[in-house]
Amino acid sequence: MSLAGSLKIASRAACALAAAGVAVLTAAGQAGAARIENPVAVFSGLDKITGRITSFDVYVGETVQFGALQVTPRVCYNRDDTEAQKVDSFVEVDEITLDRKIRRIFTGWMFAESPGLNAVEHPVYDVWLVECKMTSDVPPPAKVKSR
Repeated sequence: MSLAGSLKIASRAACALAAAGVAVLTAAGQAGAARIENPVAVFSGLDKITGRITSFDVYVGETVQFGALQVTPRVCYNRDDTEAQKVDSFVEVDEITLDRKIRRIFTGWMFAESPGLNAVEHPVYDVWLVECKMTSDVPPPAKVKSR
């Protein structure tokens, strides 16, 4: 084998090792990017009749009424400040009908980065996730422990 051939093989091997090292570091970085569980989910709601947008804080496990809708976040996650933010919440939304029955209209994950992906769309109200946070100016309900 010529010297040039040996250098090509060595160069390819070095590139392969470097690529493997980057892959290991990337995987390690992803493993270290733990989700942070927050006790408060922040939602925005649009009343299509008045055109008014309202922002409201809801503690995880608490149900808050927005118009004829009842919004209950079950979990609310984000990442720490060193990571790109991925804010998501598992939410249940019920509608109080005119005959006073409660009907589930949404159960699933909402993503703050893509509010249109899984936002609640109702004939009168829209609701979407804005952020998750550790504290709120709203006092927690008696059954929810503050962290």
